[in-house]
Amino acid sequence: MPEHRPRLPPSAPSRPDGLRGRGASVNPANRFEAAAHDGDPEAGPEPAPTTTFIPDRSRTALTTNDSPDLDFDTSLNPYRGCEHGCAYCYARPTHEYLGYSAGLDFESKILVKEHAPELLRAELLKPSWVPRTVMMSGVTDCYQPVERRLRLTRRCLEVFAEFRNPVALITKNRLIERDADLLGALAGHGAAVATLSITTLRPELSAVLEPRASSPPARLAAIRALTAAGVPAGVNVAPIIPGLNDHEVPAILDAARAAGAVHAGFTIVRLPHAVAPLFERWLDEHAPLAKDKVLNRIRAVRGGALNDPRFGSRMHGEGPWARQIADLFALARRRAGFPDGFPLLSAATFRRPGEGVQQTLW
Repeated sequence: MPEHRPRLPPSAPSRPDGLRGRGASVNPANRFEAAAHDGDPEAGPEPAPTTTFIPDRSRTALTTNDSPDLDFDTSLNPYRGCEHGCAYCYARPTHEYLGYSAGLDFESKILVKEHAPELLRAELLKPSWVPRTVMMSGVTDCYQPVERRLRLTRRCLEVFAEFRNPVALITKNRLIERDADLLGALAGHGAAVATLSITTLRPELSAVLEPRASSPPARLAAIRALTAAGVPAGVNVAPIIPGLNDHEVPAILDAARAAGAVHAGFTIVRLPHAVAPLFERWLDEHAPLAKDKVLNRIRAVRGGALNDPRFGSRMHGEGPWARQIADLFALARRRAGFPDGFPLLSAATFRRPGEGVQQTLW
């Protein structure tokens, strides 16, 4: 069956100035909607969207998955949509389930789980809760810019610290430094680990590829700060975009290790549903000379398509080019001096208020 290709408005010769700071420049049609509005070409470009925050009335804080490609089965996402606006973000199509577009809507209409800390506490209090590692976030970034004001992630961490339930965090924002006190306290019980995703060391590329995420030097500074606080911090070289940033893998690993990173991983870009045409448009606007090379190399690791959703291959790809990237990563990781393995987390000191210490290791 041919891959679904969302309809995009006609490409403009250049990106309007009002869209600076956005990863997408359009709102493609929602694949679940029968009708779409392309705008009035005679009226000129629509105004740049203002970021709005919408209450999310979820009744639970934790979600579970059974994906064999993931190292966790339980996660917490305080926000839906992400202000960072990364052009390649695989989570963009999740906004379509909410009736929005995977384009500008994803980065400008942010749903906020205002009661996530209270819901989390209620779930950890249940006798049925088996202490285990919870990933924050797994879909959208729990330290996106609005977190500085709303502090939902910090309040959730306060709950994890109260219960000493293990938590793993991954982010592109140095705001995680703010919570080094809570993470350090959890790490003292073997119950916290943090990862900074670094896609490139080039600030000029990061500024257009991940427009509202922290700069690469700031992410390295966050690794240093977390390490100084006793938190096992690491790096995820992600996503590796063949033909665009794959040559940076050794330099990223060297820089992260020098900053104190103790673990490292990688993923290769995947472009599901509306993300593929959005990323193609991004290449037209920001890297037109590299467009054909990038897309052809992505197809080379995705079985001739721009996305391969199959378990087992969707994170790292397959074929000679994918093996070359994996070999490059393994060699660079070893030369950078990273220890083997990933920090193990423990639920040995898990506790509920009024109860004794949980004795079972996770």
